This record gives sequence, C-alpha cells and structure tokens, in this order.
Amino acid sequence: MTEAEIYPVLNEIFRDVFMRDVPLRAELTAKDVEGWDSFKQIEIIVALEERYDVKFHTRELDSLRSVGDLVTVLAAKL
Repeated sequence: MTEAEIYPVLNEIFRDVFMRDVPLRAELTAKDVEGWDSFKQIEIIVALEERYDVKFHTRELDSLRSVGDLVTVLAAKL
C-alpha cells in the first residue's frame, strides 16, 4: 500500500476521532489541530492498528512528529 492510498483511510479515522473534517497534509502536527491531545493520539493509533492489523512499537510512536511521519511508518508496515 502506498502513502497516497493511506491518506483517504486516515481521513476517515481523523473524522471519526475528531468528529469533524481535518484537512490532512504531511506537515500537519498535533499543534495545528484543536483538541489533538494524547488521548486523541491513542485513538488514532488504535484505529490504525485495528484497521490494518498492525502494531506500532513505542520507539516508532516516539519518532512521530507529523501526519507525514505517521503515514511513512504505517506504509513501511504494510
């Protein structure tokens, strides 16, 4: 699965988590989205793990700084 194919699914997940549309772009960070706190971060990660049947390691999660980083790590797992 390519990074471009991940964004539509990620859009769905963000819409479910934040209950509104969040325009995703690679450089988007938690600071850019009102309400994106550690609990929302966990919801996003758990939703991705369930959707794609993958597991993220703590080291991978610690390295995430933006949506683009998340997509890159996820694409590598798929």
